[in-house]
Amino acid sequence: MANFVLELSDIRKGYGPLMALDGVSLAVQEGEVFGLLGPNGAGKTTLLSIAAGLLEADSGTVQLFGQRLSRRRRDLRHWVGIGTQDLAIYPDLSPRENLRFFGQLYGLSGKALENRIEEVLTAVGLADRANDRAGTFSGGMKRRLNLAVAVVHNPRLLFLDEPTTGVDPQSRNLIFEQVQALNAAGVTIIYTSHYMEEVQALCPRLAILDNGKVRACDSLPNLLRLLDTTIRAQFTRPPADWTQRLAALPGVKQLRQQGEEFELVVEEIGPVLGQLAQECVTAGVALQSATTREPTLERVFLHLTGPELRD
Repeated sequence: MANFVLELSDIRKGYGPLMALDGVSLAVQEGEVFGLLGPNGAGKTTLLSIAAGLLEADSGTVQLFGQRLSRRRRDLRHWVGIGTQDLAIYPDLSPRENLRFFGQLYGLSGKALENRIEEVLTAVGLADRANDRAGTFSGGMKRRLNLAVAVVHNPRLLFLDEPTTGVDPQSRNLIFEQVQALNAAGVTIIYTSHYMEEVQALCPRLAILDNGKVRACDSLPNLLRLLDTTIRAQFTRPPADWTQRLAALPGVKQLRQQGEEFELVVEEIGPVLGQLAQECVTAGVALQSATTREPTLERVFLHLTGPELRD
């Protein structure tokens, strides 16, 4: 039986006539890195705020660690960490002072807090800048400190909202490593990003939100199957029965022809390409050109939400 850390049931939230969330239901299992995608204005940040107990929904229920969550349940909120899209650090304080302040808010003190501060500073690569003013830091360093602030109290559930916005490749790589290390240590993570390659690399399961509704929620492989994997090819002097031969190749699910171009919808590209090359040799046909296209999360995202610009 699945052990759900977070269960959202029919969550609705409006701001005047605008429905930011319109009946959202999701469940996140313990130990997952769960991706949450959506265009600007889809309702992601509102949903995270409600799931973390920072904002009340108009209707619906939130279950956190199997218990009903409300803004008054500070005992449950203690187990949640939030890496916000807008930096939640004090620029006039040093990293050590920022972490001490936030750690004390969560009830940590004394040697346990100081040990945890040193541990987190080392993890995010800021130990050598621990006493410098955070306002002097680069964008990547501030993002790493923002992550440190979110985990200083050892949360069991971590929300990361656009954690790599505006960072350099080195900082992004370190944040990736820390997300994976936190998850390996047992932290359940909900990860939002506009960088599809990040979510595709980190999240085995994800939801796509648009206009306040869940458009899809499934494993990454199942979502990728929403789109075809294709090989488009042109041939020199194909025989009269060439269409039938291509359609009969193992792994070909569908064959479409547009003029002189053949499009093969396939299960996997590699095996079918091998079969196609062999068939060309057998029939004495020259392969004039071939292009392949595999589904990506970005293509699936645009397929479900549309190409229109969002502001």
